[in-house]
Amino acid sequence: MFVDYSLYLVTGRGMLRDISLYQAVEKAIKGGVALLQLREKDAGSGEFYNIALEMKKLANSYGVPLIINDRLDIALAVDAEGLHIGQEDLPLEVARKLLGPGKILGYSVSNVTEAVYGEKNGADYLGAGPVYHTGSKVTGIEPIGTAGLKKIKESVSIPIVGIGGIGMANIAEVKKSGIDGISVISAILASDDIEAAAKELKSAWNAKGVWYSKDIIWKGV
Repeated sequence: MFVDYSLYLVTGRGMLRDISLYQAVEKAIKGGVALLQLREKDAGSGEFYNIALEMKKLANSYGVPLIINDRLDIALAVDAEGLHIGQEDLPLEVARKLLGPGKILGYSVSNVTEAVYGEKNGADYLGAGPVYHTGSKVTGIEPIGTAGLKKIKESVSIPIVGIGGIGMANIAEVKKSGIDGISVISAILASDDIEAAAKELKSAWNAKGVWYSKDIIWKGV
């Protein structure tokens, strides 16, 4: 299965301003989001299931894969395209076995050791970070920076998605690390214009030549 990791949205309902999650996600997808992760830490199983069904129908109508955060049971129940787990979740090799070979499995890492383990034990891609300090998700892990991203990218052969504090002000530096895409929450969902924010990030990621963002000038290849 080909997966476009360039612009990967992780949901966070607490970021939204007078708009439903469904409306926000649809605007983000229209703006260029190519992969969607449903993250509902505070939702009960029934609520999470119902939201997941709604999000799968929406995402799939645009050809976007739905990834479920943490909850293998929900991923299986709604036949989501994949699951994303972290260091404190179900063991990776167990998740791989239960999820099956035809689904996408993502794994959060913050160093080379975790990255190599992830690739060896069945991850299809790695979410590496936090790259910068972020208010969207408290991890207790110091930012790895773009140098850390580059080391992780060079240690494995599977796709790497950078996460944590990424936005227009630093996307140029992140892209130069050689990773396959960025994962964002607030950079899109906390924006006044969600679709426009997604378009701007997507354009910046795909840009070749020279593009400008605030005080940054980056020469692409």
